[in-house]
Amino acid sequence: MVLQRDTSTLGTVIGIIVAVVAIGGSVFLDWEWGAFPNQPVPLVIGVIAAAAAVLVTYRQIRG
Repeated sequence: MVLQRDTSTLGTVIGIIVAVVAIGGSVFLDWEWGAFPNQPVPLVIGVIAAAAAVLVTYRQIRG
């Protein structure tokens, strides 16, 4: 079950996945991180990563 995992490991895995997607998007898909109206995907990835970080931090504080 995900809730019983070590949150630091979960946070590391999420961070690595986001970094790989960001680098892959920049290199292979020509994403520009400041071009929101034309390319909303980078912003969505950033929002999801930020939400995951907040969730992991909240669980660490609560736990």
